[in-house]
Amino acid sequence: MTLSEEELIRYKATLTTLQSPAEFEQIKDRLLCQDVFDVLPNLPDRCVDLMFADPPYNLTKSFNDRKFRKTSIDEYSEWLDSWLSRIVRLLKPAASVYICGDWRCSAAINRIGEKYFIPQNRITWEREKGRGAKSNWKNCSEDIWFFTVSEDYYFDVDAVMLKRQVIAPYTDQNGDPKDWSETENGRFRLTHPSNIWTDLTVPYWSMPENTDHPTQKPEKLLAKIILASSRAGDLVFDPFNGSGTTTVVAKKLGRHYLGVEIDETFCCLAQKRLKLASEDCSIQGYIDGVFWERNTKNISRKGKLL
Repeated sequence: MTLSEEELIRYKATLTTLQSPAEFEQIKDRLLCQDVFDVLPNLPDRCVDLMFADPPYNLTKSFNDRKFRKTSIDEYSEWLDSWLSRIVRLLKPAASVYICGDWRCSAAINRIGEKYFIPQNRITWEREKGRGAKSNWKNCSEDIWFFTVSEDYYFDVDAVMLKRQVIAPYTDQNGDPKDWSETENGRFRLTHPSNIWTDLTVPYWSMPENTDHPTQKPEKLLAKIILASSRAGDLVFDPFNGSGTTTVVAKKLGRHYLGVEIDETFCCLAQKRLKLASEDCSIQGYIDGVFWERNTKNISRKGKLL
C-alpha cells in the first residue's frame, strides 16, 4: 500500500493532536500524530482495556527521518520505563498489556514489565522473512510479552482457535474421526492456541496490507491478541502505532481504538488503511471465525493467501 502525492496532502490535513486533558469520548477511535510523551498526560485515567505496544527494539534503525540508536541494556530499560510508567494509570484494573521485542531486548521488557504488571506468558512467533546467516543462527523469531494489571483479566481462548490440517487421522473404536472432521477441502481439527505461533506471514509486497513501515506487524497477529484479550466495544491503545495495524484491526473487529504515532507519513498510511477497513473488514488468515495455518491448501480463495 502506498500514498499518492494527492493522498498524502489530503490525509495530512486530517491529522490531529491532543493538547489538553480529554475525556473518553474525545479520544476513542482517534489517531493522534504526536509524540507519545506529549499525549500521555492528557489521556483519562483507567480508559484502556488492552494495550499493544511495538516500540523500537534495541537496534539502530531508521523510521523515515527518525533514527533509533542501539544503547546498553540498562539504557534501553530506562527508556522502556520512561513511557511504560506513565501508561499504568490509563489501564483498567482488568486490562491486558502486550509488548513486542526481539531476543536482544526481551529481558529488558520482562524486567520493566514486572515492575508494574503480572507476567502471564511470553509468545514467540516465527518471522519467516530474512536471509540466512553464515556465522550465526538465522534470526527468525520475535517475542511478545503478555502482562495483566491483575489476576482478574479477560481471556477468550475460544475466539482464537487454530484450524490445522490433520496429518494422522486417528479414529475411535467405531472408526469415526477422533477430534477432527472430514470436509470437502480435507481433514481439519480445531486446536487451542499455544505461545508458539508459526502461522503468521510477515507482510510482503503483494499483500494488500503491506506498507513501507520497516517493522510492520501482520494484521493476523493483532487479530489474535485483540480477540483473545478484549471484548467488542473495548478500547485498544497503541502508543507506537506505526502504519496503523493495531487501530485497523481493532476497527475491523468492532473495538474502539486509540493510536499515537509521531511520523506524519505513517499516520497518513494508517488513515488510508482505516478508511479501507470501513469497506473491507476481512483479515488475511482469519476465516469463518478461526485462524488457519499458513499456506493451507485446497480451501477458499481467501484461505489460500495465508
